[in-house]
Amino acid sequence: MVLKRHLGEGEEEDGSCKLVNNKSNQKLVSSKNVMHGFSSQELASTLEPLIRRWVRDEVQRVCQRLCSSSPRSPFGVLESCDTTSFQLHFQTKLPQMLFTGSKVESEDNTAVKLVLFDTNNNRIVSTGPLSSLKIHFVPLDGDFTVDDDEDWSQNDFEGKVIYARDGKRPLLAGDLVTVLKDGVSDLGDVYFTDNSSWRRSRTFRLGARAVSGVRIREAISEPFVVKDQRGESYKKHHPPALDDDIWRLEKIAKDGAFHKRLGSNRICTVKHFLQIYVTNESALRKILGGSSNKTWDTIIKHAKDCVLDDSLYAYHCMAEGIGLLFNSIFYIVGATFDGQSYSSLDKLPGYQMALVESLKQRFYKYIDEMLPMDDLSVFGASGSASNLLISGANILALHPGI
Repeated sequence: MVLKRHLGEGEEEDGSCKLVNNKSNQKLVSSKNVMHGFSSQELASTLEPLIRRWVRDEVQRVCQRLCSSSPRSPFGVLESCDTTSFQLHFQTKLPQMLFTGSKVESEDNTAVKLVLFDTNNNRIVSTGPLSSLKIHFVPLDGDFTVDDDEDWSQNDFEGKVIYARDGKRPLLAGDLVTVLKDGVSDLGDVYFTDNSSWRRSRTFRLGARAVSGVRIREAISEPFVVKDQRGESYKKHHPPALDDDIWRLEKIAKDGAFHKRLGSNRICTVKHFLQIYVTNESALRKILGGSSNKTWDTIIKHAKDCVLDDSLYAYHCMAEGIGLLFNSIFYIVGATFDGQSYSSLDKLPGYQMALVESLKQRFYKYIDEMLPMDDLSVFGASGSASNLLISGANILALHPGI
C-alpha cells in the first residue's frame, strides 16, 4: 500500500511547486481582516464601480487596438468601436417624485414623449426603417452617471438595468413595449411597483432601448424618487389651487409646526395664505417666525404659482367718492372715481394713484367691509371687465415682488 504524501506549502496537487511570497500572504490576510467588518452588500457597492471601470478601460483598449490593426474586422468589432449618431431621447421631463402604482407622466401631467434623433443633423428620424423601431422600457439605477455628449456603451446601459427585490413583483409594469411612428412615441400606462429607498442612490431612472441591428444610443431620464402610494395623500401640488389645504405648499408639513401656527391664525388654505401675504406680509412672517429666509422664499415662491380665479371684490369709500376693485387674494386691480366705471391702475394719473394707495391701506385694516362684485355692469367705457379679470388672474406672474 502506497501512502499518500501530504502536500507541502506552496505545492500543487499535480506535483508542481508554486512560489509563495510570505509578505503577500500577510497583506492578503490583513486585507481579509479589514474586509471582514463589511457586509457583502457594502463590499459589492465599493468594488463594483472599480471593477466596471477597469473592465471598460480594458475593452476600449482592445477595441482600439483591433480597429487600428485591421481595416475589416471579422466580428463587427469596427461597428462597436464607432460612436453612433442615432439616439433615443425623452423629449419631456419627468417629475422629481413618483408614486408606486401611478402612471409615469411628465412634470406637466402629460404623456412622456420619446423621439429618435439623428445627432448629425439634429433631426427626428421620421422616415426609413429606423422610424418604426420597437422600443423597450426598463428601470435603471439612479446612480447611472450620463452625459449627453458622451456615448456610453450598450454594456454600460445593461449593467444599470435593475430588477425587483426578492419576493416582489417586476419593478416596472404596464405597457413596456411600444413602436415608434415617424420616429416618435408616447409612453403608455407604465408604473413602478416598488419604492426606490432600497437603492444606494435612493432614486431610479427610466430607460428606453431599441430592438435593432444597428447601434442606437438608449434614452435615459433624469433620476427621480419613487415613494409608496400611501405617501401620495401628502403630495404637494404643482401648481397649488386656491382651495388647497395650506400644507400642500412646500416646506409646510401636514400637522407640522408651521401648519399648526397658521391654523391657529385661521390661515387654512392657500387662498388665506396669499390674502394675508398681500395685505400684511410682516404679520405672516411673524407667524412663521421660526423659518429661515430660504424656507420663507420657497413657501412664497410655491404659493405664487397658484392660478387665481375670476373673483372680484369692491371697497367703496363714500366720503372720497372712490371705489377700489380687488382680486381674490386682495390685490388691487382697478379703481373708480365716478362710482360707475372702473379703470385699471396703469391708466390712472399719479395723483389718483397716491389716493388709491392710501385708501388701499385703509381697506386692508377693514377687510370685513369688502363686498363681492357679482354685477360686472359697473364697468363702463373707460374700463373693460375682461381686461381687469385677466389682470387679476395673472397678477402674481406680472408682479413677482408682491
